[in-house]
Amino acid sequence: MKPAAFDYHCPASRSEAFALLANHGGDAKPLAGGQSLIPAMNFRLAMPAVLVDLNAIADLSYITRQANDLRIGAMTRHRAVERSDEVRVAAPLLNAAMPFIAHAAIRTRGTIGGSLAHADPAAELPAVMIALGARIRVESARGSREVAAADFFTGLFSTALESGELVTEIGIPVAHVTGIRTGTAFEEFSRRHGDFALAGVAARVAVDDNGRCTLARVALFGVGDRPMLASSCARVLKGQPPSTGLIRAAADAAAQDDIDPTSDIHASSRYRRHLAGVLTRRALERAFARAHPGGSST
Repeated sequence: MKPAAFDYHCPASRSEAFALLANHGGDAKPLAGGQSLIPAMNFRLAMPAVLVDLNAIADLSYITRQANDLRIGAMTRHRAVERSDEVRVAAPLLNAAMPFIAHAAIRTRGTIGGSLAHADPAAELPAVMIALGARIRVESARGSREVAAADFFTGLFSTALESGELVTEIGIPVAHVTGIRTGTAFEEFSRRHGDFALAGVAARVAVDDNGRCTLARVALFGVGDRPMLASSCARVLKGQPPSTGLIRAAADAAAQDDIDPTSDIHASSRYRRHLAGVLTRRALERAFARAHPGGSST
């Protein structure tokens, strides 16, 4: 298959890219890593009249620590994030999830901003960003704004991006906060490594000096039209000392109350719900073990 005819532009700056997107409106599509867009164009599932290639915009690729935030440019490749010592220390959940994204060849080209903008409900990064409480900066010729990751994903392959806007940066609060013990864990199940997950969980928890849960952010993916923040699961855990029974109850709440999976050719709704419960329990067990004194956050 080959794509439909399109005009191609390769701007060298953000301002030039914003101008192109503003001028062409809905006819234009930004190109980041191209690992999702180009196959869709080849199958003519996507047929933009104008392609705006972002790969020449050098200042969209970086990983830097600023005060209490880890900041990652939208055009930063998955492989750079995967290998970053800064990410490993400041955002261990993101570091743990990176090897699950497709295969090494795809991670070498794919970008973090492109993955978030694509908003595949079975993708790892949207759920990770929700669990981490990340903020997504979007910019256009009209200006810039920040959107909480929990508000960014609005439906199947849909986001809060407006016409002419680009994802330009992701801001992640650092994992280690003085006086708070935190732990994270990532779990997913797929038929083969590198396939899209049938279900997955990204979890971040914190406990106080008495071992009681002060924070639980559990995001599930592959079980709905977008990543889901498990609020019922968090309510079960909040203020309680984690135990085997409590974690099981929280995982059951996540599977029964926080998601509404559908059936498809890959798995039934019932099977996805079962997976979500099992994976949530495993993730919480590991996250709480890492949050307690003597545990490791990575």
